[in-house]
Amino acid sequence: MYLYKSSDLYMNVLKKINIVLVDDHQILRDGLRSLIEQKSNLHIVGEAADGRFAIKLCAKLVPDVVITDVAMAGLNGIEAARQIHKNHPNIKIIGLSMHANKKFIQGMFKAGAFAYLLKDGDTDELITAITTVMQNKKYLSKNVNQDYLTLLHENNVVHEKKISSRETEVLQLLTEGNTSKEIGELLFLSSKTVDVHRNNLMKKLDLYTIPDLTKYAIREGLTSLGD
Repeated sequence: MYLYKSSDLYMNVLKKINIVLVDDHQILRDGLRSLIEQKSNLHIVGEAADGRFAIKLCAKLVPDVVITDVAMAGLNGIEAARQIHKNHPNIKIIGLSMHANKKFIQGMFKAGAFAYLLKDGDTDELITAITTVMQNKKYLSKNVNQDYLTLLHENNVVHEKKISSRETEVLQLLTEGNTSKEIGELLFLSSKTVDVHRNNLMKKLDLYTIPDLTKYAIREGLTSLGD
């Protein structure tokens, strides 16, 4: 069941809910913390400025809810959500974005998210989304085109061509200007292994230049460059 608006759900869940915030802008995390902690049963137990640290933080804290930006440098919210959901399927993930974009919405839900909100939404909607996902229900922002609801029932994968989680990480870092050596240091891989991933990506996507890979990554919501 998908909900689009509800003032009735305002705060029916009385149990303590532990939340991790993920966004690469400190001012936004501060704002979210201030809004969320006005509710006595909502507690921010951790914050992360990027997707990669968010994965580590969730492994350590195992919160009830993760609220994550979708477009972040280093590791985007979609891939972070996929890895968090794989390792901790009971964590409810809420995607937060400036974009009501088909690829972003579909990507987050396919990755295991339970809700998708727009950053121009109001406080009531954020609280409603948290309450809703804690009831094991999914929530889609009331400001998203209603035609996009059909996306949540489609069987399409987020990418036109199937690429692995590791290849997705390499693709994002590559299009954000990192060298094979730098990518290897971030992912604990050798430069040679990174090059193998890059060559596999190019073959799978039939794209053989960095500009073409970058355009693809922006179109698919896999990099913050288009933000």
